[in-house]
Amino acid sequence: MKIRNILILVTSVIILAFVSFWIGQQAYSWLPPQAAAESILIDDLFSFLVALGAFIFLGVTGAIVYSIIFHRAAKYDISDGPHIEGNITLEVVWTVIPFVLVMWIAVYSYQIYDQMSIIGSEKIAHLNLPVGNKSVDLLSNSEKVQSIENSGVENIESEKIEVIAKQWAWVFRYPEQNITSTELHLPVNRRASLALQSEDVLHGFYIPAFRVKQDVIPFQTIDFEFTPIREGKYRLRDSQYSGTYFAAMQADVVVESPENYDRWLKAASNREPSPAPNQAASEFARRSQRSSKSGWVTVIPAEPEKVNYHQ
Repeated sequence: MKIRNILILVTSVIILAFVSFWIGQQAYSWLPPQAAAESILIDDLFSFLVALGAFIFLGVTGAIVYSIIFHRAAKYDISDGPHIEGNITLEVVWTVIPFVLVMWIAVYSYQIYDQMSIIGSEKIAHLNLPVGNKSVDLLSNSEKVQSIENSGVENIESEKIEVIAKQWAWVFRYPEQNITSTELHLPVNRRASLALQSEDVLHGFYIPAFRVKQDVIPFQTIDFEFTPIREGKYRLRDSQYSGTYFAAMQADVVVESPENYDRWLKAASNREPSPAPNQAASEFARRSQRSSKSGWVTVIPAEPEKVNYHQ
């Protein structure tokens, strides 16, 4: 009987492990497309955490359901259960297992952030791993990382793009071409080097498809780097609550081929600067024209920037 119970337990654990692994693999589809080299490492970590969480959740839930079905008290039995003194072995097991799991998660997470070279909000945050020409869609996760680590494609020193955050708009300056834009353009498979600045309060530079996030500290310049690996248009959001209209503080991030990127720079440089559309300023102006006032004090949005290119 004891051997039978052990076999049932082992079989259940194996099945549970396969189911949890499958759930962890599904986690990749829950996230936006992997548009930057950093996203590959972050998604692997997320998948691991989902699989581990699924294993724990299903294991605990299964044990509870099993106990309810097979070890429930008889009808009208309201007597106390057997009084059991402390079990040293059980106490050691339920102390050691959570400790090992927490340390496993901590070490794995540290390794991921170490590969991404995330040092801190006032330091440089980057991943020195450019990706090759091969489409990441055609690679397994391990091959993706290997491709990134071994490839030296487009190992070109990038122009540093200045990113200005203010209430409530993003402004991007390309100093070498003397271009200002409300849309961030980046060449694919080439290091993006940004200089993040805030003119007023704490903002958060966050592009979900890239899995990169960096706090932007007022009156400080923070160097920030990443590698876009998929052409397309993505969304930049402010991850910090920076005031009344912070939800409107969004911008498009366009990742394009180096040829299209150079053409965009040339076309933008030939445009005369003009005031950029500003959703926060427009909403504030409409609110100010209302006859009825709410009485709430609202910070006046910064004046719309004059830019060569706006979306």
